[in-house]
This record gives sequence, C-alpha cells and structure tokens, in this order.
Amino acid sequence: MHLQRPAPGAEGPYDAAYLPRFEMRLVPAGTPVAAPVAKLGGDPVWLGEPSWPVSPRTGVPLDFIGQFPVPGKPGEEPRMAYLFLSYDDYETGGMDADDGEAVLLVQPGGRIPDFAVIGPPGTTGRSLWAFDAEEELVPVVFRIDFRPVTAEQEAELEEDGILPVDHYMGGRPSYPDWPGYEAPWRFFLKLAHGDGHPYFLNFAYGGGYAYLSPDRLEGRFKWEAA
Repeated sequence: MHLQRPAPGAEGPYDAAYLPRFEMRLVPAGTPVAAPVAKLGGDPVWLGEPSWPVSPRTGVPLDFIGQFPVPGKPGEEPRMAYLFLSYDDYETGGMDADDGEAVLLVQPGGRIPDFAVIGPPGTTGRSLWAFDAEEELVPVVFRIDFRPVTAEQEAELEEDGILPVDHYMGGRPSYPDWPGYEAPWRFFLKLAHGDGHPYFLNFAYGGGYAYLSPDRLEGRFKWEAA
C-alpha cells in the first residue's frame, strides 16, 4: 500500500512531486524491525537482490541509514528506497550526490546509479548509530510513524519559508534549506542533522535531502549545510 502518489505537473526538485506531505516521527524500536516498512537503522529488509554499496574511495561498506516507501500509482508494485552513507572521521557522506559516498537504492526493479559501487555477494556493514554516554558507538533502530502535516504547519512554510518539522516526506523542500540539485530529479524526503536527535548524522546543522527520478526507479541523496 502506497502512502503517497505522484503529483501531476512536477518537473523538478522544488515542486511538490509527491503528495500528501507527511511528518516522519521516529519511534524507538525495542526489537529488530524485519518487515519491509519505513524505519531508520537496523538491517535493510531487501525487496530484491541484496546490494550493499561500498565507498569507491576506501572500499569500506557504507552505513545503512534507513528504508522508505516509494510513492506509487494505483496498481503499481510497492517499492522501497534504501539509503546508505559513508562515515569517516565525523564526516558523513553526501555533500556530493554523485561521488558514491551517498547511495539511495530503489527495489524491486530499480536502477543502481552508475557511480555506486556494490560490494560482492554477502557484503554487509554498519547501520545507523549514536554516541552513548561513554562516547562509544551504539546501533539504534527507529520505526517511522507518518503523520499528515497540518494546514497550520504548511501555512508557516508559505509565510516564513520554513516547515516546522524535522523529518518529512513529500511536498517541497523548505527554504532556506533548499538544496542545489537540478531537474528532473524530484524531492522525496528530508532528514535532519543529528544534533538534538537520537542518532549521529553530520549534515553541518543543515538537512539531508533524498530525490527520485521521474519514473521513481533511481535515487539520489545530498545534504546541505545550514
């Protein structure tokens, strides 16, 4: 079952390509989430052949960040988008959407981006994590609950250019954090910088933005500093 449907008339990343818009609320999962549902952390629940990306620069498997339902039309096969990012000395991959340090894969039937390097069969890596009180890395897992963004919240976006929710899917990206990415890629979702959130993602106090191709079979991810 699809949460969203493609919106008519969208041509690029600043349009509301997928509606309705949802706030994504993170709920700590007490047990592993092994179903093909929206989540951050844990292990990817593949809908196709496992395809874990590695860094083209170092060969180290990228960290699995989360999986998200891809918007679809009635009667279409459900798909999932899987986000992987590199991590090196407190730096999170994704400043460049095309260098292979940030990979957004769509399954089933999706295209692997030509810059992505997929590890050999059986490759796995870390999942999303946080620092504990002793500054040790600990894995974290969250279910994602979707709540429709209210009319009042949308009005704030129209008035002030800022949407007052941290993580959201659909609609258009909020100003001033509009990312510099070009058509025909279409805005899909935003994740917040890790400061103040129960995970570590270094987006330099900005936001991380996912995009889909017009046919929703290929993805991109890029973060922008505040």
